[in-house]
Amino acid sequence: MASASASYDLVVIGGGINGAGIARDAAGRGLRVLLCERDDLAAHTSSASTKLIHGGLRYLASYELRLVRKALRERELLLQAAPHIIWPLRFVMPHTRELGSRWMVRLGLALYDRLGGPTRLARSGAVRLREHAAGAPLHADFADGYVYSDCWVQDSRLVVINAQDAGERGARIATRTACTGASCRDGRWQVTLHHAATGEEETVGARALVNAAGPWVDSVQEGITGDTAQRAGHRLRLVKGSHVIVPRLFEHDCAYLLQNPDGRVVFAIPYEGDYTLIGTTDEPFTGDPATVGISAAETEYLCATVTRYFRQPVRPDDVLWSYAGVRPLYDDAATDASAVTRDYVLQRDDASGAPLVSVFGGKITTYRQLAEDAMGLLAEPLGCTAPAWTADAALPGGDIPDADFERWFAGLHRAYPFLPAGLLWRYARNYGTRIATLVGDARSVADLGTDFGGGIHEAELDYLVRHEWARTADDVLWRRSRMGLHVPGATRAAIERWFAGDGAASDLP
Repeated sequence: MASASASYDLVVIGGGINGAGIARDAAGRGLRVLLCERDDLAAHTSSASTKLIHGGLRYLASYELRLVRKALRERELLLQAAPHIIWPLRFVMPHTRELGSRWMVRLGLALYDRLGGPTRLARSGAVRLREHAAGAPLHADFADGYVYSDCWVQDSRLVVINAQDAGERGARIATRTACTGASCRDGRWQVTLHHAATGEEETVGARALVNAAGPWVDSVQEGITGDTAQRAGHRLRLVKGSHVIVPRLFEHDCAYLLQNPDGRVVFAIPYEGDYTLIGTTDEPFTGDPATVGISAAETEYLCATVTRYFRQPVRPDDVLWSYAGVRPLYDDAATDASAVTRDYVLQRDDASGAPLVSVFGGKITTYRQLAEDAMGLLAEPLGCTAPAWTADAALPGGDIPDADFERWFAGLHRAYPFLPAGLLWRYARNYGTRIATLVGDARSVADLGTDFGGGIHEAELDYLVRHEWARTADDVLWRRSRMGLHVPGATRAAIERWFAGDGAASDLP
């Protein structure tokens, strides 16, 4: 094993949204930061969400007002920070007896509108479904409902651009790099890393350590301290959430919140233009989170929920793609998995001689506040006096004037008249103002290089390698984008050949 080759103020284990957010916050305060992730950024839970930045309307029913207020405030900050990958979405909620009395629903929506303070989003209200476009796909007996606002997010891209910002502020981002051990000597952590690409091991020093390993937070803590989170007084509860993608069920741009008789809710959301995303489930999970997948029962449940509301039945055979993730929730002893709190708990342990902060629970909406709170625990032992800064800072690509994406996008047509409308839209939505870096000096589509199929050009792959740590076709097709749903079947193989560097382009799609 090599001796310590580098020294950091902070090593963060885990390249999901919480780890990336903490690395970004710390790097912006001038700390020397290393983020290590054994797979790709957002390879697991953080790319398997329902893709919403929201307060969590359903959490009002369990009186989690603090969590809802915090999440709603974060919704506004994130919409300002990354308007290219986060945008408003209007939700339709058909009224059923399971929702309760109409006045209670209206009261809850009014509270939801106001709990987070001022908002740029449209307020809630009642709607006559027989007179509204959102009522057309529904069964005729759904006559009335409600509308409210939240936001959509490209979840895995949110992780990537947080890591990108951390890297640009001096952090080292090490993907495909597993933490295989850590021990504390003389008040400093010695962290052993294994680089999958080379097979080499490296040992680095750190003044503090953050365990943001998501579903693996317990096993990582045991590997570091010899103690599980449960024995240390914190309990981890793994809950699986699964989603299915089906052909587009409706033509308008609203989403639906569908209340089930069992008390759970399911969303039906416009997805990638041609599809509808349906989710999520909440099931207790045991086993290896890396091998999680949707079950036949979950697929049936999601299809049955939509069929209960929509005229067009949805059957398991209609499912084009599915995904599942394991949420590492803080166990508050709730009986029902869907009722377990989505708030987070941070634990600082100094028993080894240097700070170790472990992250339990949380949701993608509150990652920025979680990171700020984590730094609050670490500031004193690290001697860091730099103030919190992320609340007012744009994320990479998000520095759009007045956070007005539509007005900014209108100007892109003049700047890049040679880009097809669909490609320009995708570049703008994925990369925001970083489109200038991607396109560079190109003056024609041909200047973007080889088209690997479906509008994925070599210039984009170059950008993703240089700036976003893409190393495989799946990194590109399923985490830096969702182009895996759109491209020809041969595209993945062609991109893999490009990554392999063999230049095999004669049979590109």
